[in-house]
Amino acid sequence: MKDPNNTRNTMPRRGSPLWIYFVVAVLAGGAACVVALAGLSGADVDALLGNPLFWILGCFIVFGELRPIITPGSTENNGATTSTTFSFAALLYAGLPIAALLQAVAAATCGILRGRSPHRIAFNVAQYTLSLGAAQLVLMLFGVRATPTSLWVPEGQDLPAIALAGAVYFVCNDTLVGTAIALHERVSLVKALRWDLGYQVLVHLALLGLAPLMVVAMDRSAAFVPLIVLPFIAVYLNASVSVRREHQALHDGLTGLPNRKLLIVRTEEALAEARGARARAAAAAAAAANRSGASRLPGAGAARRLKGAGEPGRRTGLFLLDLDRFKEVNDTLGHPTGDRLLQLVAHRLTHSVRPGDLVARLGGDEFAVLLPTVRDAAAAREVAARLRAALSEPVRLDGMSFDLEASVGIALFPDHAPDFELLLQRADVAMYEAKGRRTGVEVYSPSKDRNSPARLTMLGDLRRAVDRGELELFYQPKVALHDGQLVGMEALLRWRHPDKGLLEPEHFLPIAEQTYLMRSITQYVVESALAQAAAWWREDLTVQVAVNASGRDLLDTGLTETIEEGLLRRGLPAASLQLEITEKILMNEQAYASDTVTALAALGIPLSLDDFGTGYSSLVRLKRMPVEEIKIDASFVSRITASADDAVIVRSVIDLARTLGLRSVAEGVEDPQTAAAVREMGCDAAQGWHFGRPMDAATATDWLRRRTQRAPEPAA
Repeated sequence: MKDPNNTRNTMPRRGSPLWIYFVVAVLAGGAACVVALAGLSGADVDALLGNPLFWILGCFIVFGELRPIITPGSTENNGATTSTTFSFAALLYAGLPIAALLQAVAAATCGILRGRSPHRIAFNVAQYTLSLGAAQLVLMLFGVRATPTSLWVPEGQDLPAIALAGAVYFVCNDTLVGTAIALHERVSLVKALRWDLGYQVLVHLALLGLAPLMVVAMDRSAAFVPLIVLPFIAVYLNASVSVRREHQALHDGLTGLPNRKLLIVRTEEALAEARGARARAAAAAAAAANRSGASRLPGAGAARRLKGAGEPGRRTGLFLLDLDRFKEVNDTLGHPTGDRLLQLVAHRLTHSVRPGDLVARLGGDEFAVLLPTVRDAAAAREVAARLRAALSEPVRLDGMSFDLEASVGIALFPDHAPDFELLLQRADVAMYEAKGRRTGVEVYSPSKDRNSPARLTMLGDLRRAVDRGELELFYQPKVALHDGQLVGMEALLRWRHPDKGLLEPEHFLPIAEQTYLMRSITQYVVESALAQAAAWWREDLTVQVAVNASGRDLLDTGLTETIEEGLLRRGLPAASLQLEITEKILMNEQAYASDTVTALAALGIPLSLDDFGTGYSSLVRLKRMPVEEIKIDASFVSRITASADDAVIVRSVIDLARTLGLRSVAEGVEDPQTAAAVREMGCDAAQGWHFGRPMDAATATDWLRRRTQRAPEPAA
């Protein structure tokens, strides 16, 4: 069975260690072949061409190369090639020139028919020639020198010489191939040889052991040769059935990629190897520390040194990759087209990973990528970015062009999880984070995992905080820049945590937004803001209070009822409350077109577009929404005096707001210079520490009372 993760046909980079090794091996093999063929006389050539036995041998060697015996757990790369029996028999019977020539023709024919790259075909020819040449040298030490005109048939006393020649052939052949694999997979030679050493020893013992029996049979009559092939055919057929069953159990039927079962096996192997490597690194660091006198250091200092020495150890990465909007393809064009698209995705992924990495299909449009070794999260991100870039190339199917995008979640061992199941779970968390934030690639972060113990603890504390009244609103003023008049007060949520002190929204709202607890928090914020607005209006402090609304809030039909009932109960006009929504919500068609937005507009609640400039707003949507102001994100405003690019962005947003008849508000104005700059650009209002820090309700009330006692001054 072909391995879809096989990348050995890829030409090594010129000048790389693998490229240098190929060049040296091919040159050495070519030289050995020339020397061997130079020893052929005219009589030898005539004997070769005139003896049908050699033609039969040549056919069997070619067939053995084309149809290796692949047993469960092996692939076409390490399957048993029965050509070994026939080529070694040719070496014993007629000498190196005949064996090398027949094997070279077979390797080249097999390589061409299987579509192997030229460099790989050349290496295979050289590999066999050098291995046969090494075996020939051993036979010559025992006085054996066969030629086509002087055939050699072994006797019982020749078995030690044959056994030693076979052992040398195996060692030479396995070392040549193992070195190439080690350089290709970027592992040690010992590891590459150890992968299937037991299997290879057993297989070559059987294949090489049949060679002298075949020589004896050939010497008696060429008619006996086909009889020896019959056992090979029986073994081949039985192995094929077993391999087919194993392949079906461990691979995806549509793409041919490994499935979840095989992914688990390979991941556990990679984790075991990584644990061993880290343990060896820690032991080596401890030994080095002892040799350098580290044992005389204080215990804590020595521990720190050992920990630091172990940190750079190898990591294992697991990616979870999910195609974006793939369901639309199936629904629009049907499952056959979707299946062809998945096959193309599988092909692109397997040709975009590094040698040794594994691509698996878990089901539907979900794929996994195993990185047995990876340096750190940054290196894993590079691999993920390369995968996304490969998928982003346009695809043409059935006369249509598709643009594929994928979201990738990354989890690393031992940073994020100690075993496969937890790695997969946390890669899944990171993948959904990448989808939600539209970033494409995300590395697992405990702070964003709603299932992490710390997050669950925080969620439990937050539920109790709502019941205990630990949440509190602070208020920050928005001030008109041309005359200093108060435009409104923004209500900012704070949590007076009994242990952690005063927490700002970014520490707990992302957790709440993923649960139904957000509805309770929103109701609390709206009720508290309306109650405070009513208290101010009773003192003739007629100020508009703004509260923030999330995308989940806009999908909640109960929000409008809560606001309407609160306004009626307190006798407040709709203009006393303003809802601030972030620009990114406009990217969500569902939130934009929700009934809540329509109902709020009918109620007369004005909307403010918060954090403008950080998303990708549609100007058509912006024009149609009941928005009265645009708040320019602080990340741009805070840098306008130092960055010409940010100044251009802020000026453009101000001009856009003026054109659409909206009020522009600059957020994050922390100093007089920034205030003066945005006023000169024509900005209508500003908010920031320069005008007032967030204040609790009592402090904000005193601030408003003092402000009404004096005439407002233009903002400076």
